[in-house]
Amino acid sequence: MNEVPQPCIRTLPTVVANQIAAGEVVERPASVVKELVENSIDAQARRIDLVVTAGGRKLVSVADDGIGMVRDDALMCLERQATSKIRTSEDIEGIATMGFRGEAIPSIASVSRFRLTTRPRALDVGTEVIVNGGELADVRDCGCPAGTLVEVRDLFFNLPARRKFLRTYQTEQSVIRSMFLTLALANPAIAFTFKADGTLLHNLPACDSFTDRLRDLYGADAFDHLRRVDATTGGIRVSGFVSTPDWTRTDRSEQFLFVNRRPATAPVVLGAIREAYPPLEADRKPIVFLFLDLDPSAVDVNVHPTKREVRFRQPAAVREAILVALHRAFSEAGEGIDAAQASPVDVLSLPAPPVSGIGAAPVARGGAWMEGAVSGAAAAPPRLDRPLPFPRLPDPLAPPIPLPQRPIADAAPQVPPSEEPSRPEPQPPVPVTIPAPEGAPWKWCRILGLLGDRYAALETEDGLVLLEPRAAHMRVLYEELLPAPGTCPPSQRLLLPESFELPPVDAARVRARLDVIRSMGFGIEPLDGDAFLADALPAALGNAPCRPLLIDIATAIEEAGPQRGREHWIEEAVARAAARYAVSAGGRITLSDVESIVRRLVRCRMPYTSPFGKPTIILVSHRELARKFGLT
Repeated sequence: MNEVPQPCIRTLPTVVANQIAAGEVVERPASVVKELVENSIDAQARRIDLVVTAGGRKLVSVADDGIGMVRDDALMCLERQATSKIRTSEDIEGIATMGFRGEAIPSIASVSRFRLTTRPRALDVGTEVIVNGGELADVRDCGCPAGTLVEVRDLFFNLPARRKFLRTYQTEQSVIRSMFLTLALANPAIAFTFKADGTLLHNLPACDSFTDRLRDLYGADAFDHLRRVDATTGGIRVSGFVSTPDWTRTDRSEQFLFVNRRPATAPVVLGAIREAYPPLEADRKPIVFLFLDLDPSAVDVNVHPTKREVRFRQPAAVREAILVALHRAFSEAGEGIDAAQASPVDVLSLPAPPVSGIGAAPVARGGAWMEGAVSGAAAAPPRLDRPLPFPRLPDPLAPPIPLPQRPIADAAPQVPPSEEPSRPEPQPPVPVTIPAPEGAPWKWCRILGLLGDRYAALETEDGLVLLEPRAAHMRVLYEELLPAPGTCPPSQRLLLPESFELPPVDAARVRARLDVIRSMGFGIEPLDGDAFLADALPAALGNAPCRPLLIDIATAIEEAGPQRGREHWIEEAVARAAARYAVSAGGRITLSDVESIVRRLVRCRMPYTSPFGKPTIILVSHRELARKFGLT
């Protein structure tokens, strides 16, 4: 006899539902920091103090001087979907606050030992609420300053499986610090302090403008590489700062985007930034501090559980506003022309900070940088009101043009007084023949010239060789930074030691691998906080700027991951990052550069590819040339 099926669908207990919500809202201690600080911002705080211990595992404390809560609100905020931010469904269409769902506090309290102390300014007595793992333990009156203090201890103590997924204390603290800096950048009018394990890391006073907050965090030197952005298009204001193409990094960790003062991003924003810049070497990312201010009803902040990503009602208008703002910023800085005049010419360019002194600095043209047409001078943009002239080819049926006779040395040139003497036409460079050692790709080669400022043509005993100088330079630097076992690459002392500050996450990575970095020829000493002092670099890197170089190295160390049975894995990561940066920071390639690269390339152990697997040379043999010309 078949049994009668019993109902199996039931409502989850409140504690379990809160723990499930915590899986979306509370990914790590930095998520707790984000939610609590945003609540303080919504509470009209003028000062926010953050304290963490053991990377946030043992304690995350956020105190503010905001409006505070009465006793009933202090209890109600522990309930799911309890919020003071919205009342009706229409309110969701125009959210202007940081939080509104009412899930953060109950989710955090369900996975920690939670203590809330709060008092409105109009009351003399405050309220203290204690929750352990989602269970209310105590509620009582207390004396406390006006505002709110939230202490989150032993995060994930009741979910050991989640706790195992946390990273080391140093990593979690670095992520918390990055989150703190993001929120501090978005709210310059609020004073912030950050203390970790008893050490005060940041004490940021309230500022009148974002520029002052940016200067406090990154220093005045950062503005040498930044361009101010401030433009309004179609009711969308885009403001902030963006970097020039010579100040980039391999990831987006220094791209700060704020939509209505909320740290958030969207694919259309990232795409517009990428479109406004030229193709950067090795797909590097510019450094960006951008604020988008628009009607709250035109942006949906409710598409992601942590409000990390937003969606726009008119993404095309947002894209257009960003493009116009960035083009105008570089145009006003004298580095380009207005976006409306930009030519749709696809150019291949490379960033060129004043590092090696090779060739001309690039100039911006409608937001896209173009290298100078002549070494040492910026290229003038062609006029767009008429087609570009093409060289006129001679008629093959026309009579030959007589060649000018060689003038006699002692004869004076016959120049009419009214005419200027014509300049002699530049002579082509004399090909340079370079012998090669045993085991090189060729026995000898002759440098013929440059092709389109991107490639070099060489003649060898086997035929024609096309060289990609930047890929070849990467190979050269990589092997010079990784010499034979038992030897150390030579160092070059800096004329003036350089001090700089790294982003918190990068500083932690560099500090953890200082021994390896020093063994490769870097002279690096840690200072207070995230500051470092560099007094020497590997000789192969020349005068590369230290800060962006160390940032790339820190990122490469993180991407290298665990050892996985390979020897010298950190050395390889450092060498790859250093080689990539040193080449991408170079300027226009000249024949003398090609000669230097070729002389060093023939001594490499693997001269055929770059450290990233791209070919350095392509051979077109004599037989292949004869076949294409139909001579075989």
